[in-house]
Amino acid sequence: MARTRKAAAKPRKRKAKARGPRRRAPADAKAARGALRQLTNAEIEEVFRRFQAANPEPKGELKHINPFTLLVAVVLSAQATDAGVNKATPALFAAADTPQKMAALGEARVRDLIKTIGLYRTKARNVVELSRRLVAEHGGEVPRTREALEALPGVGRKTANVVLNIAFGEPTIAVDTHIFRVGNRTGLAPGKTPREVEDKLDRAVPAPYKRHAHHWLILHGRYTCVARKPRCEVCLIADLCQWPGKTVVQK
Repeated sequence: MARTRKAAAKPRKRKAKARGPRRRAPADAKAARGALRQLTNAEIEEVFRRFQAANPEPKGELKHINPFTLLVAVVLSAQATDAGVNKATPALFAAADTPQKMAALGEARVRDLIKTIGLYRTKARNVVELSRRLVAEHGGEVPRTREALEALPGVGRKTANVVLNIAFGEPTIAVDTHIFRVGNRTGLAPGKTPREVEDKLDRAVPAPYKRHAHHWLILHGRYTCVARKPRCEVCLIADLCQWPGKTVVQK
């Protein structure tokens, strides 16, 4: 079906109306089943037009120096917050900002430097081993293909997509818990699994917006469409959103 460029209606004025958890919980359960209507092509284009207008150059929040330190930071961020990772990595990267230096640093030292991060023992082992593999198999460079990245210890599809997007400018979309929630709640990409949401977003996001789609969606989920009490009263796309548990009503 050809994509239409017709923009959806401009957001109307909204009045905040508080709704308790009992109203939101069933709405979230419905959304998590991928049961909400998917937005039309025109509505999806309007969503990203608004995101771009509000934040033309969105940035990731993990601190890094180069593609290698980005890869390490993303591996460390699994089941941890970006803020928590950012507290530990300055000292780590000051000691080792290349695969060669990280491998030489050794697992015990890496473990000491990242012990404030959850699952630090396993992550230290993975970081040192992936560093060794980068030196042995890729000449010390971070590979630019998803397959090669996913072959490294501690690197899954989501991590690979983040690295490809941020380090190499690829139009990939890494579906974490925030993007999974936003995709389902809003109707941008209803799906029962992260991969289903990713595939729907990959097909639905207009090409001009795909480079930054990952950042817009994760920031929206992190600061506006939050899990427990979404801030619908300040949401840029509340009038387009399909979630029945919204905390605002239209006037």
